[in-house]
Amino acid sequence: MVKEQALAGLLIALVALATMEGTHAICGMANEDFKLCQPAAAVNDPTDNPSAECCAALGKADLGCICRYRGVAGIWMRIYHIDPSRAMALPGKCGLTMPGNCS
Repeated sequence: MVKEQALAGLLIALVALATMEGTHAICGMANEDFKLCQPAAAVNDPTDNPSAECCAALGKADLGCICRYRGVAGIWMRIYHIDPSRAMALPGKCGLTMPGNCS
């Protein structure tokens, strides 16, 4: 329980840092990169496909790192109004391959 609370606190701190201009935040994706992908992974009324800009941002991201965050990502995904299932489907829609241990 304490470990999960510490991890949640760390994620909140990382998101706060991400809001600073030019700061790279989580898994090689800056705040602006997450915003590019938000329409395709939105909780409400998502677009059918990610934009080319979103795919470019994901192409530079550390997908293995994203896999590690998916289980505890609810906090920062809620900040961006992102549906976790849709978010995890974006790399595939962009033609990117997620690491084998990311199921």
